[in-house]
Amino acid sequence: MFHVKLPGHDAIARQADEHLVTHRVKLPRTVVEHPFRQVAKRLSMALLVLVATALLVYVDRDGYNDNSDGSVDFLDAWYYATVTLSTTGYGDVTPVSDAARLTNIFVITPLRVLFLIILVGTTLEVLTERTREEWRLNRWRSTLRDHTVVVGFGTKGRSAIQTVCATGLKKEQVVVVDPAGKAIDAATAEGYVGVLGDATRSEVLKRAEVHKARKIIIATQRDDTAVLVTLTARQLNKGAKIVAAVREEENAPLLKQSGADAVITSASAAGRLLGLSVLSPAAGMVMEDLIQQGSGLDIIERPVVKAEVGKGVRETDDLVVSVVRGHRVLGYDDPAVGTLELTDRLITIVRATPGSRIAPDTRPLPQD
Repeated sequence: MFHVKLPGHDAIARQADEHLVTHRVKLPRTVVEHPFRQVAKRLSMALLVLVATALLVYVDRDGYNDNSDGSVDFLDAWYYATVTLSTTGYGDVTPVSDAARLTNIFVITPLRVLFLIILVGTTLEVLTERTREEWRLNRWRSTLRDHTVVVGFGTKGRSAIQTVCATGLKKEQVVVVDPAGKAIDAATAEGYVGVLGDATRSEVLKRAEVHKARKIIIATQRDDTAVLVTLTARQLNKGAKIVAAVREEENAPLLKQSGADAVITSASAAGRLLGLSVLSPAAGMVMEDLIQQGSGLDIIERPVVKAEVGKGVRETDDLVVSVVRGHRVLGYDDPAVGTLELTDRLITIVRATPGSRIAPDTRPLPQD
């Protein structure tokens, strides 16, 4: 067995986590250019405006007057363009001809405005980013309901999300919680909402809106962490369906006592599949095929259609493995099944097609 390590034991980790409070929730967004490329592009545009202004002044240099020597050379043109675009305006070089003044009114003044927009645009973007992000977060929180929270974005978490999304669940309805910044960045890049932090802390789960979630998938790397996350999640949400994964089978009962509705033992499942593959390679291939969603054979759950009501399990067109009736899962050969009812759900094995997917369960969740 493992030793449970209560949350809040590491003061340094807690302080680091608190430092990230304002940046903990990350909404998915489209890929944008690297900041350095954006700055380089803005500077290039500003330089282009400066060059254009200097060339305009130099071409019409006879229409300008320099208080020092009366004439405007190439350096004076650059000097005038610089002080004009930056709105400094010392007044030592001035347009005197009508053509030069008209050029200043209709050409150089718009270039001056464009120059300032280019330089100030980056600063304005930074200043408005926080307000825009807060608005997006508030809107996301107000519209989020009955979503799925996935704790851990490793191999197990990714596979779980892919299977859940195969039911038609939108990516916007999936919230990923992980303590690793790279994992959260990967999750948001794929279109999921990411929450950076330790899921054993109720504050972090609250930011993932766990109290409004319908399903919670716990796919952490450590069994003790899974226990603490399950306890915290169940405390915040009494009615959500919680499914957790553990490495060791001996820890599964503890997860169920902590509030998990279902516990998957990854090590034991892999060991059984290995043993089955040794005894019967063909059977092992079939089991692996069933586990992989969307290829070969799939195991799905679907509701009973009206045409099947009153029939026996073997009278259906599909290969029925089990019947879900209320909170009970009955085998296909269980005498208690009798005939199918409209409220039943069937777990069947079908040939994988783009349309074969697990039908979402829309029934109310059981309340404690």
